Amino acid sequence: MNLPVHVVHGKKEGPVLFVSAAIHGDEINGVEIVRRLLKLKLLKSLKGTLIAIPIVNVYGFINRSRYLPDRRDLNRSFPGSYSGSLASHLARIFMNEIVAKCTHGIDIHSGSSNRTNLPQIRATLDSPEVERLANAFGAPVIVNARLRDNSLREAVIDMGIPMLLYEGGESLRFNEHPIAVGLKGVVSVMRELGMLPKKERKKVIPSIVVKSTSWVRANKSGIIHSALPLGSVVKKDQIMACIVDPIGDHEEKLLAPFEGIVIGSLNLPLVHKGDAIFHLASAESHQDLEEISDMVLAESMVNGRG
Repeated sequence: MNLPVHVVHGKKEGPVLFVSAAIHGDEINGVEIVRRLLKLKLLKSLKGTLIAIPIVNVYGFINRSRYLPDRRDLNRSFPGSYSGSLASHLARIFMNEIVAKCTHGIDIHSGSSNRTNLPQIRATLDSPEVERLANAFGAPVIVNARLRDNSLREAVIDMGIPMLLYEGGESLRFNEHPIAVGLKGVVSVMRELGMLPKKERKKVIPSIVVKSTSWVRANKSGIIHSALPLGSVVKKDQIMACIVDPIGDHEEKLLAPFEGIVIGSLNLPLVHKGDAIFHLASAESHQDLEEISDMVLAESMVNGRG
């Protein structure tokens, strides 16, 4: 089985950017983002090189699975080894044959395990170059996220290569709003790097950098009822959902532990005690949250609610 790679060279030298998707084989929004990226006529003006990998985990993609055939998570197998498991072997090939040839990278993901994510960038903002590109991407939210052990992002950062991780939508679904935000963001980063011509940008609300994030978990098992869309702003102790007993009258309210914006949520109505229901992020001010929430709702109406 082959690893599909598209290499687009510009007429002039410049940065070498990799854009990868479907490291988790069921996260297909990124596959569509890369497909649309490669069809852009704008690439005729490319300076430098774009290396696009629409499906990194081909095995998982074919089987509609997050994992490789041996149930290993490819994104916990970097930098990999030629003498290890299939995941380790594939990770090593990716690092040597693709990442080592690049100056910058963007990896695209979606929510897992029946969860959906608000379009967001996850990055280590102690690097000025990473921070610059994160702001250029233009996602509603930037999460200053720690590096996960053996992830692609950790391995790439350890090589001294600036990299962003984009999250948006859910697995095994095409969600138009996250796809549109992701495509626009990749192009914006390429403009910032000088790979594409600069464009006069309309005044936009800058991304908010969230201080911290936390999952709000189910306080009992049952059927959950909630009308909170992604991007909703909630105040401390606001009711986020109600969990009801499917065979009785008992009802338990799920309250927000702090003021924040919903950046992720569970899609399943059946929950067990302790399940992660809402991913809540806090910001510096209430005004920041309201501005981003308004922007998210407006964009989702234009691009479709999915």
